[in-house]
Amino acid sequence: MTEPVLPSLSPISIKERVSLAFIERGNLDVLDGAFVVIDVTGVRTHIPVGGVTCLMLEPGTRVSHAAAAMAARVGCLLVWVGEAGVRLYSSGQPGGARSDRLLYQAKLALDENARLRVVRKMYAMRFQDEPPAKRSIQQLRGIEGVRVRKIYELLAKRYGVEWKHREYDARKWESGDLPNRCLSSATACLYGISEAAVLAAGYAPAIGFIHTGKPLSFVYDIADVFKFDTVVPVAFKIAAQKPANPEQEVRHACREVFRTTKLLMRIIPAIEEMLAAGGIPAPEEPEYAVKPAIPNKEGLGDDGHRA
Repeated sequence: MTEPVLPSLSPISIKERVSLAFIERGNLDVLDGAFVVIDVTGVRTHIPVGGVTCLMLEPGTRVSHAAAAMAARVGCLLVWVGEAGVRLYSSGQPGGARSDRLLYQAKLALDENARLRVVRKMYAMRFQDEPPAKRSIQQLRGIEGVRVRKIYELLAKRYGVEWKHREYDARKWESGDLPNRCLSSATACLYGISEAAVLAAGYAPAIGFIHTGKPLSFVYDIADVFKFDTVVPVAFKIAAQKPANPEQEVRHACREVFRTTKLLMRIIPAIEEMLAAGGIPAPEEPEYAVKPAIPNKEGLGDDGHRA
């Protein structure tokens, strides 16, 4: 039996990928085995989809069945976004989530005491401060809201931005003021890679702890832990500069801050830390379990070797 000419597919782990890329006005397809964007003139632009965590598809983008299948196979999340990066819909599931992690997450969410412990851990990781004792989840939401509004005010003052309050209408994008439009674009980027990480780790985006009742409740929970260390300062900084195309500037700046803060390396370990605070042991992996579709690379040395 002859040996295969090419090695078997070995997906790149999430933490080693480029965070995201935006595509506007083009047809995504697979030609000659490569993932490409074809514009109206027929020009092909190759995209190393296996090395990207999330593709944000803006208006004017069409995706072929072959392209969607390849993105799913290599673990790249496709997210359809509207004008200026406002999310509308997402599709694709990187990593091939298994039921053991999903059931573990659901068990924590259904246990009121465990859920409260997870929420308190999220609060502590977000604000670097222990939340007040003997507070319900609803009370912690109220305390969180006050602190968030104060942080917005402080950042606006730091960057010299006129700030009223957080408000925007996705259906009337241009009606929002500049700081709110920058914030919405920035958080859309963060939600995209957060959702990709949640799915790659095997969890359900809809089963949240602080946020509930929405398709991306858990994504919002996770993104909120990182937003004030990453994308929110970026949004205010860009708003202060008043560029001609603020949404584009925000996207580029977010991509850079994701790289410099090594955010993709931090999200999944942070999820595990938050859920572990619930006090319910994570399930043991059965022998017959399907392995992750996007595994971390194994080192060449033995335990303790610095690779």
